[in-house]
Amino acid sequence: MDMPKDDAETAKTAKTVEPGTTGATAATAATDVIDWDAAGTIPGLFRLRVARSAERVAYQQYDADRRAWTGVTWRQMSESVRRWQGALAAEDLAAGDRVAVLLGNAVEWVSFDLAALSLSLVVTPLYATDTAASHVRILADSGARLLLVDDAARWAALTSAAADSGDAASPGLSVRRVVCLRGMADRAADGTPDDARLCAVADWLPAAPGEWLGRDAAPDDLATLVYTSGTTGRPKGVMLSHRNLLWDAAAALRRIPARPDDVFLSILPLAHIFERIVGYYLPMMAGCRVAFARSVHTLPRDFREIRPTALLAVPRFYERAYMTLRSRAEKSRLGRWLLHWAEALGERRLAADRVRPPGAKAGRAWPPGVAARVAWPVLERLVVRKLAARFGGRIRVAVSGGGRIPPRVARGLTALGIPVVEGYGLTEAGAVAANAPEDNEIGSVGRPLPGVEVRVDDAGELRIRAPSVMQGYWNRPDETRRVLDRDGWLRTGDMAEIRDGRVYVRGRMDEILVTSLGENVSAAELEAAIQLDPLFDQVMVVGDGRPYLAAVVVLDPGGWRRLAREIGLDPGAAASLRTPAVADRILARLAGLLRDMPGHAQIRALHPTLAPWTAENGLLTTTMKPIRRRLAAHFSAEIDALYARRTVSPD
Repeated sequence: MDMPKDDAETAKTAKTVEPGTTGATAATAATDVIDWDAAGTIPGLFRLRVARSAERVAYQQYDADRRAWTGVTWRQMSESVRRWQGALAAEDLAAGDRVAVLLGNAVEWVSFDLAALSLSLVVTPLYATDTAASHVRILADSGARLLLVDDAARWAALTSAAADSGDAASPGLSVRRVVCLRGMADRAADGTPDDARLCAVADWLPAAPGEWLGRDAAPDDLATLVYTSGTTGRPKGVMLSHRNLLWDAAAALRRIPARPDDVFLSILPLAHIFERIVGYYLPMMAGCRVAFARSVHTLPRDFREIRPTALLAVPRFYERAYMTLRSRAEKSRLGRWLLHWAEALGERRLAADRVRPPGAKAGRAWPPGVAARVAWPVLERLVVRKLAARFGGRIRVAVSGGGRIPPRVARGLTALGIPVVEGYGLTEAGAVAANAPEDNEIGSVGRPLPGVEVRVDDAGELRIRAPSVMQGYWNRPDETRRVLDRDGWLRTGDMAEIRDGRVYVRGRMDEILVTSLGENVSAAELEAAIQLDPLFDQVMVVGDGRPYLAAVVVLDPGGWRRLAREIGLDPGAAASLRTPAVADRILARLAGLLRDMPGHAQIRALHPTLAPWTAENGLLTTTMKPIRRRLAAHFSAEIDALYARRTVSPD
């Protein structure tokens, strides 16, 4: 296959820059980084990477028919993108038109994104886990002209949802073409009605790639509309330019440098801005390989088979990994003792490593004492290597974003050889702050990325200013003015502190509960501490304007069965959940989890349930965050009952 005509010439103008590395990272990181301003646009970055790394593997995904992982080189990606360009160019789309993508992570997602951006189209990603009604609203709000969807049945669900809504939010108002990866052959059999807009991707794509068809775009041209998760109202379309995206990827790369031999396992949806910038554009900038995980259920196998060196995940992923490790270890006294000793010694090693002499290699410093030197090799073999193997055995850095990770989880995993660094960002500005592996302060979200300005206003709200800050909300100028001032400072909605140059996020402003006694409590902080216990799958702490705190808790089914049997109850009987003995046992368990919290931050009453909160039932966002206002409305009667029947003093 021939390279696009001017890729080789364009490559000559690319700059290779050394990220701002320090310590051991600077000594070991071999870089092949394309600078963001040399790329100019996302398609510009892609073409430079093709010219520089044509025969290297860019992406891997699992081929179910062959039952094997397949690799796609950058040269093959160029061929794929040019085929998608040809198909999109035939759709009579003008620069600035919106096109939507509703797929799981795959090479097709990337090919579509790059082809659309190269034609100056605006990509609107949709979460595959979101509801059909939400998809309909976003398609209507964005005015998307074309939709790439995984299955024809999905489009049928969207048209049905639009008809049921009874309002004008119909995808038929804007979508003129629907391209399906699969399911077209089954339409007659399953009764899906005919729709002239539908076509199969195999029929739509040209048989062979043509010449590069890119339209000239400027760095500040609109590249994408990314819709917010909807925790504070209907999702809003965040307008991000090529410069916003590329600048942010480069800033993140300077904080946590990537290497050409790094392998990312992509487990977060590409519709999530964190994954898109740090797990897609950043690896392209650094020349890394990305493998797309098959599903949540196959993650253990994916880790073993791909053996990634870099990982991006939300806090709950790390929490579950840590809880699983602890629950297995605690099945025996020996296992519990070995895990405790390994964690303690691992933390001592990390502390000693932080004060190692200049020039000494990271990970080689030891705490004083012969016992440590003798015990660690044994503990490493019995505990640490087993944990590392669950992640593939090669994790160099694991980034946690999209929410607060409990310090105990980050500290425990890091001590046991999985170096977890926390970062912070939001849809409106991408990545904002992060810890570096060699400068990791657990409990903070790190220092602002190079070029990001931060401050905390009089109300305690974090405000930021950076080239990554959005252009505004799509068709919502009033909302834009509310959060973005004339000087470019963005209101984040997060309570924070800044100490010694590090940012400490305390929770969303709307998650700070003020009891009727005037005590301020971070609901998110309590919820994170409670969810460290595997008995609790989901938690919402309430108490705003009330005399004490209460909680609605979703119990893990297996944990509930064990607890019920311990008390002598039938776990299958609905009435068992409502017995005083269950409430007393769970409240005692909560008291143990919150023992380090002040008295006013203790849970005094609770409502247990076994019904999970999901995006499908409208109680979680697509990024798996609880929608507090909906949960409060859903459980309003139960919450009122908790306070009506409790008259004792909260003290």
